[in-house]
Amino acid sequence: MDPCITLILTSFLILLSFSTSYQIHDSFKKCVAFHSTTLFPSNSTLFYTSKNASSYNTILQSTIQNLRFISPSLPKPLLIFTPIFESHVQSSVICAKKLGIQLRIRSGGHDYEGISYTSGFGSSPPFILLDLGKLRAIDVNIPDNSAWVQAGATIGELYYRIAEKSQNHGFPAGLCTSLGIGGHITGGAYGPMMRKFGLGADNVIDAIIVNANGEILDRKAMGEDLFWAIRGGGGGSFGIILSWKVKLVQVPSIVTVFTVPRTLEQGATRILVKWQEIADKIDENLFIRVLIRPVNGTKTGMRTVQTSYNALFLGRSDNLLQIMKQEFPEMGLTKNDCLEMSWIESMVIIGRYPRNTPPEVLLQGTNPFKRNFKAKSDFVKEPIQESGLEGLWKRLLEEESPLLIWNPYGGMMSKIPESETPFPYRKGVIFMAQYLIYWESEEKSVSRHYEWMRQLYVYMAPYVSKFPRGAYVNYRDLELGMNMKPAGNNTSVSASKWGIMYFNRNFKRLVSVKSRVDPDDFFWHEQSIPLEDYKKNNSGLF
Repeated sequence: MDPCITLILTSFLILLSFSTSYQIHDSFKKCVAFHSTTLFPSNSTLFYTSKNASSYNTILQSTIQNLRFISPSLPKPLLIFTPIFESHVQSSVICAKKLGIQLRIRSGGHDYEGISYTSGFGSSPPFILLDLGKLRAIDVNIPDNSAWVQAGATIGELYYRIAEKSQNHGFPAGLCTSLGIGGHITGGAYGPMMRKFGLGADNVIDAIIVNANGEILDRKAMGEDLFWAIRGGGGGSFGIILSWKVKLVQVPSIVTVFTVPRTLEQGATRILVKWQEIADKIDENLFIRVLIRPVNGTKTGMRTVQTSYNALFLGRSDNLLQIMKQEFPEMGLTKNDCLEMSWIESMVIIGRYPRNTPPEVLLQGTNPFKRNFKAKSDFVKEPIQESGLEGLWKRLLEEESPLLIWNPYGGMMSKIPESETPFPYRKGVIFMAQYLIYWESEEKSVSRHYEWMRQLYVYMAPYVSKFPRGAYVNYRDLELGMNMKPAGNNTSVSASKWGIMYFNRNFKRLVSVKSRVDPDDFFWHEQSIPLEDYKKNNSGLF
């Protein structure tokens, strides 16, 4: 084709794209204003388009945690809307349906595959990003042992507001304090008090959502099936979470934390075998996770593997030391390893902030530890013996920046039935394993990191849960499979693998709930819960 004609066509397509984007922006804004019960404030900007690149990119990238999704080549929203009233969210659903455009919903931006604000496909239908970051009100009611928290608030903000009113109350949610609570609880929400109190989703007593018809519903109005589904069935499938009512739990005035590293030369392999034998059986007030990574060894140019035991104990160090001496003497915990503090101070430490950082850092609502990464997850039901660990060490030493995080189960997690919420991995699980590989933005070829992760995942297969091999939905992994959305409104899915890996037997009920509350599949993304058509075409799986 003549270069001049090519240039003209390219210019025309760009102008057409800008024109279409502007039309959608203008129509959506007018529609939302018409349907909202609350007027837009004149002094506040709520809509952002790429026409104003600086403010658009600032908002888009503000809560992106995985830097690989900042890439210019990935699909971006035509429009970003940052509602400040719940009626704005309600109107967004009504107007997106009228305009025939997809909504993607973001609360904290921690989605591992970025599907709350981008697309897993190279060519994606146009979409609007509904960013809930300005909906972050928190109302703590100590006499009622409860709190209402809007979806855009972080768990760090919730922790701080609870501690502001009581030093003896807390909430059992995540370790990363910049997690948006809207999406966090939809996947289950595990954390350092899960062995004592269960998951965050186990401690939700009410919720406010916008459904696919644009209706605002509480628990009574939505019914128990939908209330069940949103507490662990994954985000973006059933509606838009506006707020959760959570049950507060009692915490002691003084808790104890410790972080104790052990390298291979210090007996790390033997100690980790023992940890697997006691991690799910030890006192339920004690949570000991293990962070595993390569580090520089004592000899120049040599690397080794370090296992770092990071713990929270709901009590004083004297009691902790007695438990450790009896149950886990191999680690050699000493009084000097232990730090006593308030519960809110422990959340700062576990959130990876330096010692003596004031709790007010939790109000920042941002994550200072952003990097490029790929992750996968597993659930382990039998201890991995020394030979298996030694093979794992060899693979870790092949990469520059891998990290494994092993989180213990047992305690309350073993007492809650697997069908109580959609999160199924309860009794019989020793620990959940998370695998991460990090790389720098300057790297031009990152395919080797993906390949290393895939090989590690294959290596771990004999040592983890089977039939199904489990995975954690909040560590979303598109390599497990994706929904395929054709040009029309019908959904074509092949969700058998990832759906059952995330939810096991609960997947069948999730499909049923989805088909009833969102029969047009308005709330769709690459791993959203499919409709009943899926079940008919895959009856053997049910």
